[in-house]
Amino acid sequence: MSTALSGDFAATYLTGDNTGVLTTDAQKNAVYALARQQAPLPAEEFGQRLGRHFVSAAPVQRARVRAEQHGWRRLDAAGAPHPHSFERQSGTRIASVMVQAGGGSEVVAGTGDLVLLKSSGSEFKDFLRDEYTTLAPASDRILATVVDARWRFAVTPPDWDASFAAATGALREAFALTYSRSLQQTLYVMGEAVLAACPEACEVRLSLPNKHHFLVDLSPFGLDNPGTVFHAADRPYGLIEGTVLRPDAPPGDPDHDW
Repeated sequence: MSTALSGDFAATYLTGDNTGVLTTDAQKNAVYALARQQAPLPAEEFGQRLGRHFVSAAPVQRARVRAEQHGWRRLDAAGAPHPHSFERQSGTRIASVMVQAGGGSEVVAGTGDLVLLKSSGSEFKDFLRDEYTTLAPASDRILATVVDARWRFAVTPPDWDASFAAATGALREAFALTYSRSLQQTLYVMGEAVLAACPEACEVRLSLPNKHHFLVDLSPFGLDNPGTVFHAADRPYGLIEGTVLRPDAPPGDPDHDW
């Protein structure tokens, strides 16, 4: 959880007058107290309530709240879910909320650290070549990435949890079902899928690193390698980023750090 406040704080910078400063200690305590009083809430809704609390204190005019929520599932033991043992799920739920004094707000939801891989159904060929190109075209390759996705809402969905489940489900399904000619193409299909699954969302931003898996040449050891042993390279890699917008998407808050 992080919070950032803005407003007329000129006095503390210019003269050292701190009478208008809401301390970071007070912000921390507000997070804890509201979490106890109002939890459990979806991260998006909790961010809105926390932001409204902050802008109620003069001279705060705007509050940005960013929350990360980790999913856990019970471990099975002796054929049944264990009462107090859990496994952390892949994918972090992220909510970023900008609240203004006077009632306006903008909500961006998303997921990060969502690791996806497909062992086939992906190619990369017919790319631009110059005198330094050594990469061989691939008609069938492993495609792997760590999804960082955000989607901005034009209106509030009726159910934050259902909206998040629909969006992340759409991301996974689009990745699985799309025959990929490039990670760029897959990114666009995933963005379209989120907009189709979440009619309240108007903009999707995705960042997909291409986590390369290279087939290891075992011929020096007299061994074949029919798609069995791969080297997962951490660098170099391409970072593929893009934004998918509805044609009628309203402009977003330029100061909202997604």
